[in-house]
Amino acid sequence: MVKVIHISGKRKTAIARGTVQEGTGKVRVNKVPIELYDPELARLKLFEPLQIAGDFANQVDINVHVIGGGVMGQAEAARMVIAKGLVQWSQDMALKEKYIQYDRTMLVGDPRRSEPKKYGGPGARARNQKSYR
Repeated sequence: MVKVIHISGKRKTAIARGTVQEGTGKVRVNKVPIELYDPELARLKLFEPLQIAGDFANQVDINVHVIGGGVMGQAEAARMVIAKGLVQWSQDMALKEKYIQYDRTMLVGDPRRSEPKKYGGPGARARNQKSYR
């Protein structure tokens, strides 16, 4: 029987779902190899969990599908899936500690969301000014 792990990660309005299975270290985000993912800043974010995991990342293939949100939100959601997947696959508490020490949002979601706009102004809190003149 093949061991497959399904993981999900969220950031703002981006939702990433991924599978981790035995392989040779291939990581794909929306069917694009991680080495070709654009923009570069997002690609560097995606590489962080793999670099911290070291040689262990070469033992699994990770496929991530991301929808919603913006470019960086999607990258951070995918990064969460990669990190969570590696921890779950390895059952290694030392790796989990490394991720938490480096950046807690790799394993734990950030609950902040954008506040909805209200009437009477251009944004969530800003109001239209009045001058009385």
